[in-house]
Amino acid sequence: MYLEIVTPEFTVFKGEVQSVSVPGLSGDFEMLNNHAPIVSTLKEGYIKISNQTNLSEEQKLHFELKDDNYCYPVLSGAIELNANKVMVLVDA
Repeated sequence: MYLEIVTPEFTVFKGEVQSVSVPGLSGDFEMLNNHAPIVSTLKEGYIKISNQTNLSEEQKLHFELKDDNYCYPVLSGAIELNANKVMVLVDA
């Protein structure tokens, strides 16, 4: 599935991923390929990209590596998933 993480200042990440976990208002949830469409707001926490080994060196500068997951800290935001494309707009 295709993931794009965007802040007001720049695009943090865009590319293919196996899965992504986000901090939804009702709790963290994970999305995999062929997940049902979803729209949600995000609370403070981490966006976690699992087993992602093909990040560029520039992209890795924005993430923390925790237990084989690349984690990006967010304060709030919104997410939309439709047709295997995940768009995350965040305030970092």
